[in-house]
Amino acid sequence: MAAIIEPRTLKGFRDFLPPQEIERRSLIEKIESSFRSFGFVPIDTPALEYAAILLGKGGGETEKQVYRFKDNGGRDVALRFDLTVPFARFVAQYKQDLVLPFRRYHIAKVWRGENTQRGRYREFTQCDIDIVGSNSVAADFEILLVIRNTFRALGLDVNIRLNHRGLFNRFLSHIKAAEQSVEILRIVDKLAKVGEEETRTALAEITGEGAERILEYINCRGTFGETLEALTELAGGPCPESGRLAALRSCMKDTGTEDSFVLDPSITRGLDYYTGIVYETFLNDDPSIGSVCSGGRYDNLAGLYSKDQISGVGTSIGLDRLIAALESLGKVEGRSGYTVLAITWGGDQEAGYRQALAEKFRAAGIPCETLLEENTGPGDKAAAGKALTRQFIQAEKKGIPWVLIPPEGGAAGFTLRDIRARHNREVSDIRELIKIVRPATGC
Repeated sequence: MAAIIEPRTLKGFRDFLPPQEIERRSLIEKIESSFRSFGFVPIDTPALEYAAILLGKGGGETEKQVYRFKDNGGRDVALRFDLTVPFARFVAQYKQDLVLPFRRYHIAKVWRGENTQRGRYREFTQCDIDIVGSNSVAADFEILLVIRNTFRALGLDVNIRLNHRGLFNRFLSHIKAAEQSVEILRIVDKLAKVGEEETRTALAEITGEGAERILEYINCRGTFGETLEALTELAGGPCPESGRLAALRSCMKDTGTEDSFVLDPSITRGLDYYTGIVYETFLNDDPSIGSVCSGGRYDNLAGLYSKDQISGVGTSIGLDRLIAALESLGKVEGRSGYTVLAITWGGDQEAGYRQALAEKFRAAGIPCETLLEENTGPGDKAAAGKALTRQFIQAEKKGIPWVLIPPEGGAAGFTLRDIRARHNREVSDIRELIKIVRPATGC
């Protein structure tokens, strides 16, 4: 006999049992609905790309995390590490087929070979939106508003912290540290993880006395207006980047959404392709989980694959980290199925009748399944009773609130079992049954 292979999953990869997958899909449906309400449309791209496509400008930390290998044809390929870079390739390749400005959303898995921790895995799902073909403040603000509205639709209170990479770069030029901007950005991006002292030490190693001036900049705090005024002065005075942030603040005032946004100069985002506004989103009820949604403007990214420079701005919700936060907050329902009504097993000879009965409920918008308990055989009432009890137990384990027992021998009426209350009631016809059961569907 051949040896049995131990069933196991790779570290950082997971299977999802029905309760987990139902919760994931429920969240995705709400997120998609929010995206669509702003006019975003779905696309999809391959999980596997040429390595040169994905790493054309990622480099550094990103390259270390990419799953990269040679395929059977000897091609240098890699699994996508986010959905933004493949989208940039997509836009360059199909620009003639798109109506610009173009709003897209993409919800799919990505892969990064990073250290696993709470809410962070090596295979995970991102929920992305982007607007390409517009360099306007309106596009920047729309993405911010989508973030706010989406989390509100999920019943979550969030704090959206934003900054402008261009303003920070202007500040670095002002203090003669522009040549080290890439390293500085990555050091500052880790501030929340490593703390101020370690950040100061790392900055001092590459900027010397400039470390204190950088810390002064990223530690500016106050109202949006106060912080913007201080940052503008530190960066050398009014400039297009500070004007952009002022325009965004005006949009927030016009929509009454100021309370949802904070100007935070420590937000830099580690990826190289961001050139303008950047932002991260934190749950007010569980900030320890870290950012659950982040993004920014990447005006030059699509230019890697096209002579035309196409402006873009977008954001990504980390679904797995969001679910980890919801679990810690006790906001995960844990449903094990979609069925609202189950019809008891009546033997193979009754299968057609019971499915015909189930079809009437499905047509009324009530998810209905027929149970598949083995028939105990005719004439054995004790065994039949046990079989019925087993079906009630099965329904309870599956989270089904109602079980319907059709009449025997063509008799009239139905018995409807309320599983939670452990109570039976007699119902005369299908229409009455539908009225009783339908509220459980939420319709």
